Amino acid sequence: MAMPAIGARVVVPLGPRVVTGIVIDVGAPAPASNDGLKSIRQLLDEAPFVPPDVVALARWTAEYYAAGVGDTIPALLPPMARGGRADAHKTTRVAAITVEGLGVLEGEREQRLTPKQREALALLAGAPTGIATPALSTRGIAADAISRLAKHGYVSLRQERVERDPWITSGVWCQSGVRGVSDTHLTPLRPLTGEQQAALDRLRKLAEAGKFRVALLHGVTGSGKTEVYIRLSTAIRDAGRRVLMLVPEIALTPATAALFRAAFGDRVAIQHSGLSDGERHDQWQRIRRGDIDVVVGTRSAVFAPLERIGLIVVDEEHDASYKQEEIPRYNGRDVAIVRGRRAGALVVLGSATPSMESYHNAIAGKYDRVVLERRVLDRPLAAVTVVDMREEYAADGPDVILSRRLREAIGERIALGEQSLVLLNRRGFATSVFCRQCAATIDCPNCSVSLVVHGEGHARRARCHYCDYTQRVPPACPRCAGAYLEQAGFGTERVEAEVNALCPGARVARLDRDAIRRKGALHALLARFRDGEIDVLVGTQMIAKGHDFPRVTLVGVVSADVGLGLADFRASERTFQLLTQVAGRAGRGEQPGEAIVQTIYPDHYSVRLACAQDYPAFFDRELRFRQAMRYPPVVSLINTIVRARTFAAAMSDAADLVQRVRDRVRGTSDVRVLGPAPPPLGKLRGEYRAQLLIKGTSRKQIREALQAALAARPDLQRRVVVDVDPLGVL
Repeated sequence: MAMPAIGARVVVPLGPRVVTGIVIDVGAPAPASNDGLKSIRQLLDEAPFVPPDVVALARWTAEYYAAGVGDTIPALLPPMARGGRADAHKTTRVAAITVEGLGVLEGEREQRLTPKQREALALLAGAPTGIATPALSTRGIAADAISRLAKHGYVSLRQERVERDPWITSGVWCQSGVRGVSDTHLTPLRPLTGEQQAALDRLRKLAEAGKFRVALLHGVTGSGKTEVYIRLSTAIRDAGRRVLMLVPEIALTPATAALFRAAFGDRVAIQHSGLSDGERHDQWQRIRRGDIDVVVGTRSAVFAPLERIGLIVVDEEHDASYKQEEIPRYNGRDVAIVRGRRAGALVVLGSATPSMESYHNAIAGKYDRVVLERRVLDRPLAAVTVVDMREEYAADGPDVILSRRLREAIGERIALGEQSLVLLNRRGFATSVFCRQCAATIDCPNCSVSLVVHGEGHARRARCHYCDYTQRVPPACPRCAGAYLEQAGFGTERVEAEVNALCPGARVARLDRDAIRRKGALHALLARFRDGEIDVLVGTQMIAKGHDFPRVTLVGVVSADVGLGLADFRASERTFQLLTQVAGRAGRGEQPGEAIVQTIYPDHYSVRLACAQDYPAFFDRELRFRQAMRYPPVVSLINTIVRARTFAAAMSDAADLVQRVRDRVRGTSDVRVLGPAPPPLGKLRGEYRAQLLIKGTSRKQIREALQAALAARPDLQRRVVVDVDPLGVL
């Protein structure tokens, strides 16, 4: 067998199984003992199936995030590639009229034909290259009619490869509606503002240098960052290089994909988990063949087999969706920067509310900072009103959900034919059920959280948002049998009900994970809202991401401080980002916008500065907190969770790891090991958890210290979660 290439697929024995793997290295020395070393069964590819540079990126990801290479390699492969089906394409049967068939149709030959057969020949006569039989079927031409014509030699049949088109099935479609056009712009570009042009010129100059650079494009909401991305991508493509465009959740930002499709036609591919296996396979293969100039996708698209990359854009770079929650727990933004460095490409990080880490790098000079301070057409930012809910509770009681000012504003917008968004970053109808007699709550048996009530009346169900355990809301307390069960707290379902009660004639809808479980529901709901068929849209943080709704003139934020109570060092940062982003959805059209923010902490700096849209002031205030508490971006952080069947076992194993890490870093003054301690979420999916945090100025040092401790305890391998650069510590 020839020496396999890096990136080629091979079939190898693994215990009792035979599996497909990717070659990640060749020429490495064999282990000292060859006992148990097995030979490759079959080489599936003579040339690399995955580009070697992408394999190298996966290896770096595994090392940096303290994961196994085997956990990272699957992210490189398209569906259907593991069994050797590199070209597992979909085919369809195509019928074409023959010379004999034309003769029969034109009366040159006597032949009895049924009306459907004659109709079929007439249709095929007008299509020299043939018509797919499914298309004929939609015209009422059954498959058996075509088969009989083929039997007589009047029709020829062939199998033709069909590439599944996600631009149609996903609802993300080229704005011009034109297919098959791959040359330059299909829709006219908007004139750039002076700020946009200056930003574009600066970024283009960085790109033309042909060297790796990172630039932070810090632009307020509505400042036209996407237009800059498209113009910059055009310049990159004209220079013979390619573009990787990352978005946090493509289902929530269809406009971005559509704009790139409109600009670059069928030279654009999309990559995200919402596609069918066949669609993902075909898109991946087009990228691999070099048929694509621009890839638009979510975090996993950072591993797309795209070559000659000249530009990588990470839009909404602050978004938590870029961080994977399963092994390997990589951040797509940071892996994109590494890929850009290896490709000698320009990496553009775009956001109205940059992450603390990215802004810290920008002011330190590590990244170039490009600023867009004004909205397109000089439209003003939304006027923000802060409502102190303590005053509302004092006036109308503790059950107030919508303040007087927000109720009035919603009614005014409905009367004017304008649209409103109402945000509450919490799902469900009520957040807990408790007994007034014994004070017991209905908790999840698998996780240390209360069950959340969904639905009303007899349809009420209590659900855990972590393990999805569900039960009916009981009529009496399970502990004391008391009949005085009360619901506490509220979520988006309750807010939706309140708006419906407030405005009986209004068209109200809800956008959260529960409302869009059915495939296609999200796109349909957003399309209805964009077309003006919905007056008020209630939702979670999903409504704050990347949407451009020109008719929205009001944004209401219910419980703006809902995230501030979390035991997480990023709570203030997330609150600031969410409030700033959602307020930016208002006033993006011709009419000015207004945001009404309800909170019981009106003086908290994250709320106050978000309302003022003052990011630099927030960064300075938050950085002082991070410096005092030694949290990122001041230091590096690794969060480690140890799981066990009992709390005592989890704490014991975590304590052993803590001691081993401390022994490893003894004498190093800037490393701190905190724990073990029970995390805020002490039990999850039936397992108890213990936590340790490692802080230090050298990420490599603290990672290697933890890896050495884990190597000494191989029995913990499947019970330890290692999160390098965590976005949360719950």
